[in-house]
Amino acid sequence: MAIGEFGGAPAATGERGPMYAAPAYWLYELSHAALNPARAFADAGRLFFKNPANPWSHTEFGKSVSAACELFERSTRRYAKPEWGISSTLIGAERVPVHISTVWERAFCRLLHFERTFEHPPRRPQPRVLIVAPMSGHYPTLLRGTVEGFLPNHDVYLTEWVDARMVPLAAGRFDLDDYIDYLISMLHALQGDIHVIAVCQPSVPVMAAVARMEANDDPYVPHSMVLMGGPIDTRVNPTEVNTLAERRGTDWFRRSVITKVPFPNPGFMRDVYPGFLQLNGFVSMNLDRHIEAHRKLFQHLVAGDGDSAQKHREFYDEYLAVMDLTAEFYLQTVETVFVRHALPNGQMTHRGLPVDPAKIRRVALLTVEGENDDISGVGQTEAAHRLCVNIPAERKAHWLQPSVGHYGVFNGSRFRAEIAPRIADFILSNNGARAGSRVPAKSPRAEPKQPAPAGAE
Repeated sequence: MAIGEFGGAPAATGERGPMYAAPAYWLYELSHAALNPARAFADAGRLFFKNPANPWSHTEFGKSVSAACELFERSTRRYAKPEWGISSTLIGAERVPVHISTVWERAFCRLLHFERTFEHPPRRPQPRVLIVAPMSGHYPTLLRGTVEGFLPNHDVYLTEWVDARMVPLAAGRFDLDDYIDYLISMLHALQGDIHVIAVCQPSVPVMAAVARMEANDDPYVPHSMVLMGGPIDTRVNPTEVNTLAERRGTDWFRRSVITKVPFPNPGFMRDVYPGFLQLNGFVSMNLDRHIEAHRKLFQHLVAGDGDSAQKHREFYDEYLAVMDLTAEFYLQTVETVFVRHALPNGQMTHRGLPVDPAKIRRVALLTVEGENDDISGVGQTEAAHRLCVNIPAERKAHWLQPSVGHYGVFNGSRFRAEIAPRIADFILSNNGARAGSRVPAKSPRAEPKQPAPAGAE
């Protein structure tokens, strides 16, 4: 069956039985539970040696013991999904409250609206943007800085993907086709007058969704799509991540990294690519840097440098919080994007229908890359321009940000100072509705939770 067709995701388990697939996850859960007493003891030790009433807390020995206890506890804990922590934004000289609400929902995703409450509505246009967060292991809160960068001048929506181990098996499958269905359904729920920003992994399904909508002359296509550090064509300047996927092949990943969710998680017996394996891959790519960061944390704690220690905690509370991916989505993405290069080769399909980027003609295109990106190499995202041949040249743009890696493309000081303003200008310059292409936009209403639809809405 061709890549992208319904049911075309590689089978997660094949002839293997659950007793073969499950132990990796079960052993992880067992080891985590076995460390609970040691973790509690270390946390108690940290508090004991940090208490000002304890004379040892004022000595080098006491500070070192407290720091060591904290490092042990942080290194062995399971990090929960972080909070968004966005309650307001500064617009001009006014601090405006922000209320986060769910305006669309399916089993594997919620669409969040970061609604701003104005006392005095700004005169500057406030284009609506849909930020599509990556479904690649980290929670969408990793894009907190991205959201904060757009909130002052945009009406922001964001996809909040759900941890696969929290979705009951009865909710059904979720593969790359379903992902594209979800995006099309969200654009329909938002009823036009929107700009789409895809961060990293979603670049391929976002382009696929827009191409399918354009092929159907859908009135709800977005005004523009912004692709940031995405793997449109991984044959261009391949990185270690790209070459590993191509060298190993889908069968290796199916045999080596797919396991079943253990009891008592809601997604018991669902085939997943577990978060703890993804985290191992993230850390091992830059192991020396992570070891050095934790060594510095120990030094900051001993020296009493609370500000530096808190910055470390905030970063790693986010970085070490990971979620499971459904096996069918992960394997189909590996096969489609990294092994077969289906989109640039003109072989990608959705529900049996071709995904043809040449059909895109009404949607403006901006691509953004980082000069030092070691995940999506320079030129991989820019390749979208060669595929979208029918977008007028004046409605296409590319920006290569100097001196930033993958994370810096969508977060950090250079993103706020250089990348976000360029994206905002591009969005504003392509914000006009096209005659006959849309119906008036309305505010989407929350929908009840239900399993993923069998096809596109």
